[in-house]
Amino acid sequence: MNSSNDPNVGAIPSFKLYESERVFAFLDIEPLSQGHALVIPKHHGAKLTDIPDDQLEELMPVAKKLAKAMGGENYNILQNNGRLAHQVVDHVHFHVIPKPDQEQGLGISWPAKKADMEKLKEYFNDVKAKI
Repeated sequence: MNSSNDPNVGAIPSFKLYESERVFAFLDIEPLSQGHALVIPKHHGAKLTDIPDDQLEELMPVAKKLAKAMGGENYNILQNNGRLAHQVVDHVHFHVIPKPDQEQGLGISWPAKKADMEKLKEYFNDVKAKI
C-alpha cells in the first residue's frame, strides 16, 4: 500500500479489508473485539485537520460498509487527535470496533457535566463565527 510518501506505510503486515486510491482498511493487530478494523486515508496527516477534505470523503462510507459486513448490531466508530485524546499513532485513522457484549469492544467513561448555558452560548457564538 505504499502509495503515500510515508516510508512506514506498508511496513507492518496487514489483513486488508478494502483499498482504493485514497483509503486503506484492515484488521487491527491489537483488537478490542473480533472484527476491530482501521480505516485510514492514504494521504498522511497526524490529525484530522491535517487531511484535505477530498481525501476524507470516502472514509465514513468505508467504515459503514465494514460495520455492515461485520454484522454486529452494536459498534463504535472512533477517531482520536493528539496524545491527550489518546492518539498513539501519528497518522489519522478511524477505528471500527464491534461491541458484541459488555466484555468485548470499547469501554467508555463519559464524565458529562451540566453546562453553564450563558457560557455555552458565548462559546457557540465564537465557534459559529469561525466556521
